[in-house]
Order: sequence, then C-alpha cells, then structure tokens
Amino acid sequence: MKLGTVLLAGGLVGATVGIWIFSWLRRLGQLDLFVSILYVVLLGTVGGLMLNEGVRAMRRTARNEPPVTKRPGQHIWVHRLPFKVRFKKSKIYLSAIPVLALGFAIGVLTSIMGVGGGFIMVPAMIYLLRIPTNVVVGTSLFQIIFVTAYTTMVQAATNYSVDIVLATILMVAGVIGAQYGVRVGQKLRGEQLRALLALLVLAVGIRLAIALVVPPDDIYSVVVGGFAY
Repeated sequence: MKLGTVLLAGGLVGATVGIWIFSWLRRLGQLDLFVSILYVVLLGTVGGLMLNEGVRAMRRTARNEPPVTKRPGQHIWVHRLPFKVRFKKSKIYLSAIPVLALGFAIGVLTSIMGVGGGFIMVPAMIYLLRIPTNVVVGTSLFQIIFVTAYTTMVQAATNYSVDIVLATILMVAGVIGAQYGVRVGQKLRGEQLRALLALLVLAVGIRLAIALVVPPDDIYSVVVGGFAY
C-alpha cells in the first residue's frame, strides 16, 4: 500500500503538469505534432524491446534452453540513491526518488497521450526497481485507476476533450473484444503473445511515423478553439 501511495503521489503531480503541457501545446497549435512524435518514439522503443525479448524467448524454447530469469533482489544503481523507504509488502528497501519519478512520468504520459501507462510502469517496476511481479500487477493498477480518473475529470473541465458517447462505444467494444482476446491467448504461448503484441505496437508506430513525413492531402487547416479541422 505504501508503494502504491508514493506512486500515486508522483502520478497526480505528473498528471497536473501534463495537463498544463497539453493546454500549452494546444494553444501553440503543436499538440498533434508533439503527440505523434511522442507516440512514434515510445511505441518504437517499447515495441522493439518487446520484439527482441519475444524472439529470443522463442529461440530458447525451440532449443529447449531454460528461460532467463531476473533476480528481484539484485542491486543496481537505483538502490544506491538516498531517501530510502522500507516497503514491507514489496519486501524491498528502496529510495523514494525513482518511485516518485516513475509515477510522475506515468502521470505526464497519461495526461498528454491518453494512455494508462501500465505498459511502461510494469516493466520499469520489474526490471528497474526489482519489485516482485506479484506485487507489481496490483500496485500498478492501484496507481492507474486514480491517476486516470483524476486526469479524465480535469481534462473534461479544462480542455473539454472528453467525448462521452465515443468513450462509451469504445468501452463496450473493448469488453467484447477482450472475450475473444482471452480465447486467442489460451492457444498461444507467452513468448508468442509478446512477439505478436510487439509487432502490433511497431506497426502503429510505423504508421504514425509515415504520417509525419508524408505530405497531407490538404496542407491547410482551420483552427477553432484550439482544435485543427
């Protein structure tokens, strides 16, 4: 609970800063460009790392080699930082600085990009902070629920960027799609799922990158209330 609270504190501050950056970029007329570039960099990095790890895992499985495991107790440079706090549930003694920084970064991304941030938070908590996986899942969800709820309310009140009808349709479609996703996931191995997800992430990143360099059909746009048409 203590770890989730520290992450949440950093996340709320980051979300507030992210909303301010969002509004500032929209006033400058550079919001779409900034978000697209950020998505290309983020999706390209995450997708590339996931694809590399998934391909290596499939090769090890084909060769009947044992999986490579990370030791949760292994100390790295993060564990030498000051202001250490003992997180009893996670069974770690760690500086509050990287935990706050991670929560802050996820809050900023949530406000600007509209993502929960779990696909960044979970790997960072496991591989960077060396937190046990069974604690990471619940802790990340605890932080994401409150930060996304806060961001949604503030975005709706300040930037009027929440479409309730569209969000409802997406939620219904997401619930239906999740049922089929579970069935497909049961037929594939973990490394195969990671590789497929990495390809999907890379495909979206490449599509956004192409849109940044290909000239649009209409080079002119009309800006009304900070939104381009």
